[in-house]
Order: sequence, then structure tokens, then C-alpha cells
Amino acid sequence: MIDNDGFRPNVGIVICNQQGQVLWARRRGQHSWQFPQGGINDGESAEQAMYRELWEEVGLKRKDVKVLAVSRHWLRYRLPKRMVRKEQAPVCIGQKQKWFLLQLTSAESAVDLGATGHPEFDDWRWVSYWYPVRQVVSFKRDVYRRVMKEFATQAMPFGRQDRRRA
Repeated sequence: MIDNDGFRPNVGIVICNQQGQVLWARRRGQHSWQFPQGGINDGESAEQAMYRELWEEVGLKRKDVKVLAVSRHWLRYRLPKRMVRKEQAPVCIGQKQKWFLLQLTSAESAVDLGATGHPEFDDWRWVSYWYPVRQVVSFKRDVYRRVMKEFATQAMPFGRQDRRRA
């Protein structure tokens, strides 16, 4: 499904732990790392797509996470010209994404990149909150910067309202 402007509706997922680190995953057979993301199917809401992609890409279920925030706006990035498949109709020139900030509430052993038998990632790690903004492929960098800025207060341990005081 591609919109009238040539952008594919998509969800992006930032998963954080109690320390404010985020899950960073390496695309299978590649050297590029990114957050889990994926397309929204016809008839599917952004939230439904997020839970489906969460399972397909990192093996987590609804019970394993808590939604902390959803991006206020759809964020767009354009694909580099070399990645646009002009032979396909309609032509997709990029992605428009609704982003979700999730807190992992289960043990990190619940992360299972091979849960569906068709892994999209082959490795993952926890990284500092701002690390992905510097490390993601250049054409996604502005979207990552914007979403991480929007989610910062909810993701950082000191910004959470539900944090227990010692």
C-alpha cells in the first residue's frame, strides 16, 4: 500500500529498558543497524502493525512491553534514488512512519530474533539512547533525530512518571 505521494505507511519501534538504553538490531546479512520497523497492511491500524512487527522482527508479544508514547505526527524519509524500484507500480519513493516507544517489561531473554523462522535481524544489543541517531544510514537520520527528541523525556529513566522512588 503506497499513498498518493509515493510513501509507504510504516511503523517504527523504539524499545527501551529501565536504564534508558534502546534495542539496536543488525539487518540480517548486512552491516547496517536500525530499529525494528515494517509496513502497515491494508485494513490494519498502526498499533496492530506495530504489535505484528514486534513479533515478526524481535519475537516480543504484547505482554512483553508497555507502550510509553506514540509519535504525534507521521515522519517521512525518502529513499536514495538507487533504492527506488521504478519498475514497480505504484512507485515507492520512501516511507511515512508512525513511531512507538515501548518499554521492555519482560526479561531481555524474551527477545528472539528467530521467533518466526524468517529473521530480519541477526544480532541485537542495548545501546545508549542517542547512539542510533549517529549510526543509522544517512537517509533515515533526520527521522531518527526527530523521533528520539520527541521520545526523550518518556524513555529516560529520570523522565518516567511511574518510576519508584528509593
